[in-house]
Amino acid sequence: MTKQNVQPEKGKSADAAIVTLAVLIAAGGVAAFTFLSDQTLTIRVLAMLGAFVVAIAVAAFSPSGKRFIAFGRDSYDELRRVVWPTRKETVNTTGIVMAFVVAVAFYLFFVDKLIEWGLYDGLLRITF
Repeated sequence: MTKQNVQPEKGKSADAAIVTLAVLIAAGGVAAFTFLSDQTLTIRVLAMLGAFVVAIAVAAFSPSGKRFIAFGRDSYDELRRVVWPTRKETVNTTGIVMAFVVAVAFYLFFVDKLIEWGLYDGLLRITF
């Protein structure tokens, strides 16, 4: 068995600290919404939303936040390359699926009634 030199990722603790700070800011926004109960609803919602915007901005500067943003961009680019089916193809495929579901439902109903007949009418009527 060989030993591998596993080096911890650099900046992992800083990344965790930044994300933790973002979570604490968001929690502060929820706390502000809760504890500002004597204020109008508009002020409470604005305080909470403001804290969420700041928390998202702080999280975006973390390495994991940057990876998440890059993932989102790549996902959007991939989504633009998808060839979506036409309306006719969608309707045809949906119809085939629904017909298959109905056929399986009838099959299961038939098998269930066959087992019910075998157990209740056949097996339980036998007297020893």
